[in-house]
Amino acid sequence: MKTDPSLPLEYGTEQNRLNIFGFWIFLGAEISLFGTLFASYFTLVNRTGSGPTGAELFEIAPVLIETILLLASSFTIGLGIHAMRLGRPKAMITFFLITLLLGLGFLGVEIYDFFVYVHEGASLQTSGFTAILFTTLGIHGAHVAIGLAWGLFIILQIKKHGLTPATTNKAFIFSLYWHFLDVVWIFIFSFVFLKGMM
Repeated sequence: MKTDPSLPLEYGTEQNRLNIFGFWIFLGAEISLFGTLFASYFTLVNRTGSGPTGAELFEIAPVLIETILLLASSFTIGLGIHAMRLGRPKAMITFFLITLLLGLGFLGVEIYDFFVYVHEGASLQTSGFTAILFTTLGIHGAHVAIGLAWGLFIILQIKKHGLTPATTNKAFIFSLYWHFLDVVWIFIFSFVFLKGMM
């Protein structure tokens, strides 16, 4: 397949450019999914019934740790893509591994939070508020878990095949996905947790 040397490797072929464009369309659908979750959350946030409220459930420390871990992972995935464009696969793999470790740390804190919420009397059945809270956080967390598996798959492909138009295209698309999850988390942090603590 003919590559364009004037473009970064991940954009180098027509198929690669179509793959990236297609993934942007997929992210548009993901925006609709999370937009629907946020709209549902804002509708149900005060429907707490006899269950706990956000102010009673949320603690700033774990939420800050989750935010720092995810934002740091967004920085390291950017460094990984930069290393990829410089043609340095070992540096790229290192930054991708750091990204995945940070993502794993985020997921660990989120799972711990879920246990705390259940201990405080929150579950999917407790109230409209807790149902949409668990659903929103759970869907975002599931996306992070999928990202961890996907990122590991990318690392294995880079180790096996090196930096080719196909592997760099996959790695770049994965980085778009990871940045998207970080942006969604900023909305969750701001409008679910910070607003809920007030």
